[in-house]
Amino acid sequence: MREGEAVVLANSGGDEHQGDGGSLVDYAVDIYPLSRYYFGTKDALSTKDETPADSLLRLKSNYEVRGLRTSVQGVILVELFKHPHLLLLQVKNTTFNLPGGRLRQDLEGLQRKLSRKLSPDEGSDNSDEIEWEVGDLLGMWWRPEFEALLYPYLPPNTKQPKECTKLFMVKLPVCRKFIVPKNMKLLAVPLCQVHGNHKTYGSIIAGIPQLLSKYSFNMIEA
Repeated sequence: MREGEAVVLANSGGDEHQGDGGSLVDYAVDIYPLSRYYFGTKDALSTKDETPADSLLRLKSNYEVRGLRTSVQGVILVELFKHPHLLLLQVKNTTFNLPGGRLRQDLEGLQRKLSRKLSPDEGSDNSDEIEWEVGDLLGMWWRPEFEALLYPYLPPNTKQPKECTKLFMVKLPVCRKFIVPKNMKLLAVPLCQVHGNHKTYGSIIAGIPQLLSKYSFNMIEA
């Protein structure tokens, strides 16, 4: 047996079973219409990285000081045309990103990042007191070296990965305000358009429909 090869651990030759009763566990998610949400703008946020190459350079310089970088991102769904749509942020009409950012704490940190990019500023007239509800951890992506290539698992013999990105489901309430920085666009992109579209959206976003395959979507009508 060589490293990297598949290994047969057991082969009974019988039928496969998935839990009691032979069925997958049902995870239902309520998805509300886009029309139930309010969208506005606020002052622009400074962006440190102009290009993906700039981001990798910053990662390398910061790694020497802080070590492994952890990023958290939120998967937020809305209903439009009776189909689940994924909310994405676009900077300068080029890069597509999930809302979130780099931090050391997962859940509380993601809530702060979402508020910074998608909620009214604290103390403003449009201040929204509804907290972001962070749900299941959907998956983790690893960057083993200072390069663009990412893996949905930690590659063998990688002793010092450079970055770990965690994706969490974010459950929306019936209504809320989305207040977006002026230098960013908030887009609702259908899951069917995202699926497998690595060239446009990158490997993490393109793989989200597969991560969501365990869920059943309950479309709430307007």
